[in-house]
Order: sequence, then structure tokens, then C-alpha cells
Amino acid sequence: MENENGQRLNNVEEKEIKPFSGGIMLLLVLIGFGVSIWGIIAGSINLSKMNYNLGAFLLVAGIVLFVVLCVLLSGFHILNPNEAIVMTLFGKYYGTIKKEGFYYTNPFAGAIHPARTSPVNTNINMGTYTTGTTTTNPASQGSKKISTKTLTLSNEKQKVNDVLGNPIIIGAVVIWRVADPTKAVFNVDNYKTYLSIQCDSTIRNVARLYPYDTMENDADEKTLRGSSQEIAESMRIELQQRVSEAGLEIKEVRITHLSYAEEIAAAMLQRQQAVAVIAARQKIVEGAVSMVKMAIDQLGQEEIVVLDDERKAAMVSNLLVVLCGNKDAQPIVNSGSLY
Repeated sequence: MENENGQRLNNVEEKEIKPFSGGIMLLLVLIGFGVSIWGIIAGSINLSKMNYNLGAFLLVAGIVLFVVLCVLLSGFHILNPNEAIVMTLFGKYYGTIKKEGFYYTNPFAGAIHPARTSPVNTNINMGTYTTGTTTTNPASQGSKKISTKTLTLSNEKQKVNDVLGNPIIIGAVVIWRVADPTKAVFNVDNYKTYLSIQCDSTIRNVARLYPYDTMENDADEKTLRGSSQEIAESMRIELQQRVSEAGLEIKEVRITHLSYAEEIAAAMLQRQQAVAVIAARQKIVEGAVSMVKMAIDQLGQEEIVVLDDERKAAMVSNLLVVLCGNKDAQPIVNSGSLY
């Protein structure tokens, strides 16, 4: 199988193994330890009584059994809910355990978890991985169990350019889980690092396709500010395509921070204020014109005042000044004639 870049992927078909009951095996091992200790003690007693053949046999058998049982102890595994163990045997894929419980497997089969064992590149932005309210280090050493719980990757803020070339600051959070532990282990070196890098790339790739905001009254145009839900869904779809080969499931992508970069934030704020002032003035003028027309029509219909064209022009001018002005009008009473 090849990925989107034409690289060959050594996909391993997941094989879920059915291990032996850990409780029964633990009982047998405890009995074996008892037998081995008895053999060592009985052999020592027989040697002290000059019964060398039986004493040597019991002593050697007890020691060998004890050593064998110590080796067998490495086959016990406790698996909690929403956890999985991917095991290899002498360098080959052995199987995956997904069901919670207490199990016993081949003691020479070891669990593998590349996110726990691979070195971390400190130059890579790993983000923050959280489960509930607990923050975890993606490369921390510890258990080799792979969590299949729903996790959160908080991608740190990064500077990108929108479709107009404006620098913006954008941050996102990714809700994800390991859907296929086998692919997560064998298809990529470290699936958490892989997810973090792909998340950065996806955010940059999608953000540059849209403007931060539109200054025109185009309701159909998608913008990062006005269509955040739709754009976040586009990010989720693209990110899912990128990480499918790693066995990861992207449940949701949310944009948590969006703003202009500092170098253009002040200029963009002034531009937005200017657009808002123009839009407000336009509404005021439209309302004032309709009010002036209504006043003139009513005066003419009811024949309260007969106005010629010159008086109508003066009245329109005065009313527009009063209605469109920023300050309260100062009325002047004219007791004479205009002529």
C-alpha cells in the first residue's frame, strides 16, 4: 500500500490474540514457587544427611524451577478499560490485546509503544496532550500500554497568512483517539509527534485558503472569522486523511484563537471602524431622506403650508442638517420673511 506521497507503507494486519487467564496462571506460578522452595530446602537437608544423589537432584531441580518461574513472571499483563497492548515476538508482530482484564501471554513477547520509547526532537512543537483535566507529556517514559481514550491536542498559536496575504494568529484544539493501535505502532515512528506535525500543516494549509474577514457585504463568502465552524470541519476532514495511515481518528477540530498579527492589528482595526462608520452614516442618510420626503408630502397633502421649490429646498437642507448632524441642532426662530 502507498500513501498520498507515493511512499510504500508496510501495513500490518491487526491480529487480536486471546491470552491465557492471568488468575489461573498466577495460581500455577505460586504453586511452582512453593514446589521450588520445597525442593531447595529438601535438597539441602538431604545433602546434610549425606544423601548426595537425591539432595543434589532436588536442589538443582528447585533452583532451575525457581529461575524458570522468574522468567515466566514477565508474561503477566493487566489491561484497564480503553487500553491496548501491541506485542512483538523476536522482532515480529505477535498480536494485540484490546479487552480489559488480567492476562498471561508468552513471556518472550514484549509490548511496544513508540510514543514512549522514541527520542523527542525538541525543535518540534509537540503541543499539549490532555485526558480530561490531566496534562501528559507525549514522550514521557512509563507504561507501554496504548490508550484508546479520547484525547485532546491543544495546538499552540501560530502565525499564518490568509488568502489575502494578511498575517494572522490562529490556534486550534484537536479531539482525537487511537482507533487502530497496530497501525499507530508500526506505520509511523511516533504517532503523537506525527499528529502534532500534521495538525500544524493542516491548519496552515486550510487557513491560507480563506480571508480573515471580508469588508464587503458578501454573505456567501466564507471567512475565518464568520465561518469558523465550517472551516474547522474542513480542517478535521483534511487532518483525518493525513493521519488515517497512523490508525488515528479525528473526532473534532475547534478554532480556539483567531486574531490579526500585531504588526497589522491596529491598521485593520481602523479599517473596520471606518467601514462601520460608513455603514452607519448610510443608514442615517437613508432614514433622513425618507423622513424629509414624508414631511413634505404631509405638509402638501394637508395644505398646512404652501411651499415653492426654493422653500422646499431650504426645508430639505435644514431637515437633513438636523437629522444627519452629530450634535443637537440649535433652532433659530425667523419671525420675518425669507425675502
